Amino acid sequence: MLVKEILNKIMLKEMTIKELAALYNVSDRTIQSKIKKLGYEWNSKKSIYNYVGEDPEPVDVDFNTLFGQTSKMLAEQKQTNSEVAASASTSTSKADAIDILLQNPKNRSKRVYRGFYFDEDVLGIIDRVPKSYKSELVNEALRKIFKEKGLLD
Repeated sequence: MLVKEILNKIMLKEMTIKELAALYNVSDRTIQSKIKKLGYEWNSKKSIYNYVGEDPEPVDVDFNTLFGQTSKMLAEQKQTNSEVAASASTSTSKADAIDILLQNPKNRSKRVYRGFYFDEDVLGIIDRVPKSYKSELVNEALRKIFKEKGLLD
């Protein structure tokens, strides 16, 4: 992924520094340091990165090149998994809660455990997301359907 794509995702809150750090298997501070070394400064009031470095701005630099070979391979594998999960979603241009969850899962609380049987094709999609986010994915998928049917507000 290119630097401009990473920064845009962070500024649009589609990705957090924490998620990026997990993607590259490094600390939050390491990610922040790499971005700063590229010449960017975080403006907390506007929640954007401003380029303060020397020209030309490194927007077309592959972010993977900032990390070692092992981190690059891990990041590429995780990115591929995210892309596969995203491609399994609907082909509409607007990302819904399920698309966002497949790419950037978030935790929820107040859950009740229930066991259900899944067909293999459905389970294949569920198994693409990390273990701790499977319940969130199932909840969002069912919530979307129930809202479409008028069963939830």
